[in-house]
Amino acid sequence: MFKVLEPFFLAFIPLFVAVDAIGNIPLFISLVNNLGTKARERVIAESVRTAAAVAVLFMLIGKLVLRFLGITIPDFQIAGGLLLFVISLRLLFPGASKMPLYGEKEKDVGVFPLGMPLITGPAVLTTTLIMLDSYGIVPTTVSLALNMFIVWFTLKKADFLIKFLGEGGTRAFSKIMYILLAAIGVMMVRRGVTGVIFP
Repeated sequence: MFKVLEPFFLAFIPLFVAVDAIGNIPLFISLVNNLGTKARERVIAESVRTAAAVAVLFMLIGKLVLRFLGITIPDFQIAGGLLLFVISLRLLFPGASKMPLYGEKEKDVGVFPLGMPLITGPAVLTTTLIMLDSYGIVPTTVSLALNMFIVWFTLKKADFLIKFLGEGGTRAFSKIMYILLAAIGVMMVRRGVTGVIFP
């Protein structure tokens, strides 16, 4: 029985680590601080749909596209890191809430940066391709689906943290998370540059 489930388990664990559902909760709180409950639910749904769609699409055609365009995973890391760094700076500057960061609709934040690259980033894309090669399409797809459900569940339950912290505490926490977001962006760029220099 375990032999049958083994590939599913072995594919699930690396994807769980790469997705980092629990680690995304503070960043989610900081990004949806000014949204109501229904708007946050729409953001959650949009972010999970975006993350799942990007991961599945990359799993199916990723290698072919990368090979055709000559793009490497470090290229993804550098681009994603730069985007996260820019978005964090805009949030930290005074008057950032008045800046058109995500567009007219609140669901835009579910597409970027939550759906991509925070939930499905270079680490998830890379891990997905590795799991596909190692364990096949069925274990990888099932593991990916389970991880997307875990992301949806943890973000839904993140609401109690917002209530617990209060308005002032949430604002202060958000500022800290913006700095963390900038640090994550720098880390992604650093890993990308390292991957280019030492392939």
